[in-house]
Amino acid sequence: MTTTQSAARGTRPLIEVSGLRKVYAGRAVVDGLSFTVAEGEIFGILGPNGAGKTTAVECVEGLRVPDAGRVRVAGLDPVADHDQVTCILGAQLQESELQPKLTVREALELYAAFYPDPADWRPLAERLRLTDKLGTRFAKLSGGQKQRLFIALALIGNPRVVVLDELTTGLDPRARRDTWQLIEDVRDSGVTVLLVTHFMEEAQRLCDRIAVIDQGRIAALDTPAGLISRAAASTVMSFTPSVPLDEEALRDLPALASVEHKDGRVTLGGTDETVNAVLTLLARHHITAHQLRVSDATLDDAFLDLTGVGQS
Repeated sequence: MTTTQSAARGTRPLIEVSGLRKVYAGRAVVDGLSFTVAEGEIFGILGPNGAGKTTAVECVEGLRVPDAGRVRVAGLDPVADHDQVTCILGAQLQESELQPKLTVREALELYAAFYPDPADWRPLAERLRLTDKLGTRFAKLSGGQKQRLFIALALIGNPRVVVLDELTTGLDPRARRDTWQLIEDVRDSGVTVLLVTHFMEEAQRLCDRIAVIDQGRIAALDTPAGLISRAAASTVMSFTPSVPLDEEALRDLPALASVEHKDGRVTLGGTDETVNAVLTLLARHHITAHQLRVSDATLDDAFLDLTGVGQS
């Protein structure tokens, strides 16, 4: 099990977590986490519900005190050096709310007043398409507009690193993709991003490296491509046979990882060798494969293999 990887994009880690442990009611919610985040990368944290993702990042933010282990942000202790860390770390929390009657302009001005050298909120609002909403009260904003406002508030202190926890939950597909582009723009501007998400497509598109957390521990830490390569089935093949297939013949296929039958359709997980063997089997028995689809494994496949989610 890999717990610490070298910096992916930069040469020095901006965030260092070593042996992090947090216990609630006698249960270790976070149990010995270790990872580093390089300056300039988007580092993702994936895991099932209750895996300890949010608790871990709250320790990085200084919102929770670890029971054991070491956390450093730019060499600073998020708890002991909280004021200094606040000036270099911006955060969008998993559950965030503002006063319903507070306008977008008032929120931006208020948060800017918290920092000694804040960003100019006007170009920030324009960049996040909030300029025409400056006079709108928070309660009247759409879900996507609220999320863009929270990104602005996380960036208004000119942070070196920003933590985004389940940023796109509840957004429609278009708003989610727009937010992905915003995150890429944030990284391209020089800000390091620590991203907590449960959307596999989001993590696969955005992240340079991903830590998969399961039951408070790191199950794997790698690039998206590296994690996908660990999937039990690197290739997925699905088709509807013109006549039923012999189940025993399918089970004997080389490198076969899984077989699923649903509504007359067969889905096989395996490798290129498995695909070639299936095609040979079909040709030998003069069986036509209708609506044949062959695709590579995804991050979702790797996640399920690593965490056992959805398995009996």
